[in-house]
Amino acid sequence: MAHDKKTRASTNTNSTIALNKQARHEYHIEERFEAGLVLEGWEVKGLRTGRIQLKESYVIIKSGEAWLLGAHISPLSSASTHVHPDPVRTRKLLLHSQELRKLIGAVERKGFTLVPLAMYWKSGRAKIEIALAKGKQLHDKRATERDRDWQREQGRLFRTR
Repeated sequence: MAHDKKTRASTNTNSTIALNKQARHEYHIEERFEAGLVLEGWEVKGLRTGRIQLKESYVIIKSGEAWLLGAHISPLSSASTHVHPDPVRTRKLLLHSQELRKLIGAVERKGFTLVPLAMYWKSGRAKIEIALAKGKQLHDKRATERDRDWQREQGRLFRTR
């Protein structure tokens, strides 16, 4: 029976809830971390229907804890009448203490910023991938775009031969 559960879980490849594609364009990604989220019931229901936007969100560290700001989770219209959902509320991120210490040091001393890259399901729980990143200059963005175009052109040339 346990084998059946494992095969079912491995066949579910659509565990990604949302991606922040803009983050890869705007920042040099140095190191990635996986964090849990403290969510309310209506937020989990919104995530299950894919009603989240990470585009303008960011992570801050305040009093030794990591917080996700700016992530927009749209409530379902069938949400409870006694709950007044706030779509852009600040959500606490769950990280190990040694990871938090590393992030605090990098952000405060080395000038890194924390950006969310993706949100996904893992063992039935919502996880978010955050990254230590440095902002790209305009010429860096152009160089990245030029390299990507060249790789694409190389692929076309090899396919036609």
